[in-house]
Amino acid sequence: MQIGFNLPNSGPLSGVADMTRIAAGGEAMGFDYLTLTDHIVLPNTQVPGYPYSESGQFYEDAPTERHEQVVAMTWIAARTSRIRLVAAVLVVPHRPAVLAAKMLATLDVMSGGRLVVGVGAGWLKTEFDAVVTTPFDERGPVTDEYIDAFRELWTSPTPRFDGRYTKFDGIVFEPKPVQRPHPPIWVGGEAGPALRRAARVGDAWYPIGSNNKHLLDTLPRLQAGIARLRKATTEAGRDPAAVGVAFRVKRYGAAVPPVATDGGRRLFSGSEADIIGDFRALKDLGVTAIDIDFGGRADADAMLAEMKRFRSAVIEKI
Repeated sequence: MQIGFNLPNSGPLSGVADMTRIAAGGEAMGFDYLTLTDHIVLPNTQVPGYPYSESGQFYEDAPTERHEQVVAMTWIAARTSRIRLVAAVLVVPHRPAVLAAKMLATLDVMSGGRLVVGVGAGWLKTEFDAVVTTPFDERGPVTDEYIDAFRELWTSPTPRFDGRYTKFDGIVFEPKPVQRPHPPIWVGGEAGPALRRAARVGDAWYPIGSNNKHLLDTLPRLQAGIARLRKATTEAGRDPAAVGVAFRVKRYGAAVPPVATDGGRRLFSGSEADIIGDFRALKDLGVTAIDIDFGGRADADAMLAEMKRFRSAVIEKI
């Protein structure tokens, strides 16, 4: 099972020196991958509406600065050598399909094949209204079509595509990504369309457990979600074992209320022994990767210290 961490690309730890230092420090500690999130603009985040917290509030104060995801990943790729780089997740409708495919292929080549393309349809209408040219209500079909276009561009010597939202023919798309047939695709999202998308094209399903509308925050809930994934993968005509599960942990320990709405114990709540048990239980369920958000610290020193402590206290004991 791979273990990763979220690299802040917004807020007080997103300064270039801090980002670079945290990325290099995580690589030196032996983390398998780092993740960067994707927002281009945000509304007033004091207004509730965030889907991954109990209150609907963002976990931290509204960030006034945010780096574009793919450019930031390229910067970090140039300053690391081993650690894998996960888009967590790329909001697929944000960028035209051919442009996004080119940016991602370039990043995979320049990083020596270290890219993982996490994908999602997005949820923030205010951002869509400012950034995206396709309709917000059609973001699911747009995402599915763009992913198909990515795969065509990344794998075909003579790519052609005739979709509703993107069309191309008679073009040369080189160089292809280093990874073959293409960089791994981790499909984010917890609802039915995301599960079906993961089943159809994903190398892994990549949910967050704390989505209030689709909770996966207890072991039985996550187990049921993975069972739905396996069923959907079979229905899509693929081997259920072909789709891994990567799990994103936004908070852990005392920061997580211990009791879920189904009365069960919430995953990654409680003591270090409890958290070690959760890692082991998820591994037994077939989870292939887990990443932790160590953000919310006072400075880069504090975040690196917590990453080091967590590795020693938890990860090394799994």
